[in-house]
Amino acid sequence: MEILRMYNIHFNAGNFAMYNVDFSVNQGDYFILLGPSGAGKTLILELIAGFFQPTKGDIYLQNKNITKVPIQEREVGLLFQDFAIFPHMSVFDNIAYPVRKKISNKVKLNEIVSQMARELEIEHLLKRNPATLSGGEQQRVALARTLMIKPTVLLLDEPLAALDVQLRSGTRSLLRHLNQKGQTILHVTHDYEEAAILGQRIAVVENNTIAQCGTYDEIFHHPRSSFIANFIGIRNFFKGRLLTNKAGSKQLEVNGVIINILTDHPDGNGYAVIRSEDIFLSSEPVESSATNILRGVITSIEPARLGFEIGINAGIPLIASISKGSVEKLGLENGKEIWAGFKSTAVRFVSE
Repeated sequence: MEILRMYNIHFNAGNFAMYNVDFSVNQGDYFILLGPSGAGKTLILELIAGFFQPTKGDIYLQNKNITKVPIQEREVGLLFQDFAIFPHMSVFDNIAYPVRKKISNKVKLNEIVSQMARELEIEHLLKRNPATLSGGEQQRVALARTLMIKPTVLLLDEPLAALDVQLRSGTRSLLRHLNQKGQTILHVTHDYEEAAILGQRIAVVENNTIAQCGTYDEIFHHPRSSFIANFIGIRNFFKGRLLTNKAGSKQLEVNGVIINILTDHPDGNGYAVIRSEDIFLSSEPVESSATNILRGVITSIEPARLGFEIGINAGIPLIASISKGSVEKLGLENGKEIWAGFKSTAVRFVSE
C-alpha cells in the first residue's frame, strides 16, 4: 500500500533547481534515495518534513496532501546527519523532548523513554550528558528521540556516513531490525553498496531529478544511463548497436567487436552493460560455455575492495574483478596476453 507520494515536485532557490521529482514509498518499505553529493537528496527529505515548500507539485502521506501542512503535524521523523542532539539536556531529556508536553505523568514518561532506550540498547546512557557520548551513541540517542513520535515514515540523512566500519555494521543491523518490525524508512546515501545491502527499492537522483526508480535488480542489473552504471560501480558500459544475425541470434557491435547477447530488445542503438565480476580470465585460449571469449592485453592491475580490478584492451576496454589468488595463479602483469570470457546472459542491453 502506498504511504508516501512525491508528485511532480519542482523547487527553485537561487541558482538551484529541482524538477520532476516523482516517486512513491509503500508501507513497510526500506526505500533508498541514492546519488552523489549536491544532487538534491537531502532537500527531498526536507521537503517531505516541511522545512521547505515545493515551487510546484504535491506531497501525499497516507493519501493526505501534506504539501502545506505545518512541520509538527506531518507525522514524519527526520534524523539529521549531524544528529542535532540538545547539548544542555541529558540523554533522558533528549529522548523525552518530543512527548514531554503530551505526557504529564512522570512515571509513564519514564517507562516510555526507558522502553525506547532499551530497544536501541542505550538504557545505560540515560543519565549521561551528550558531550560524553561517542558518535555511535549520539546517533542512537537522536534516533530514539525521532522514534518517540512514532513517525509514519522515518527519514534518514546519510545515517552511516560518519561512522567507522564496526559502528556502521551495527547501525545497519539496527535499521534493518526497525524496518522488519514495520517501520517505513526513507534513507538517503551516496554509497551504492549501502543501497544494495539495505534497499528494497531504490531511486537514483541525478542532476536534481529522479533518473531511475526500481528494485535492486532493476537498478543494478538494468541501469538506464551511463551515469547510473558508473555511479553504482559498473565499470563495463559500452555504446553500440544491437543486431540480429543470419541465425536469428542477437549480437551487439561495439567498436568493431561483436558481443553475443541474450535479449528480446529490438535492433537499434544502445549500451552494453557487463558487471566486472561476471568476466573470467584465462592465460591461454579456453573452451567454455561462455559465448564471448575475447583476446586482449592487460593494461592495468589495480587493488580493489574484494581483490583486484584488471584492465584489458580487447578491442574494447574491459575491467574484470578477480581475487588476489587468481592474480597470482595466472601470473598477471601489465602487457601480458589474456583471454576474457563472459556469458551472453551476463550482458545487459540498455536502449538509448
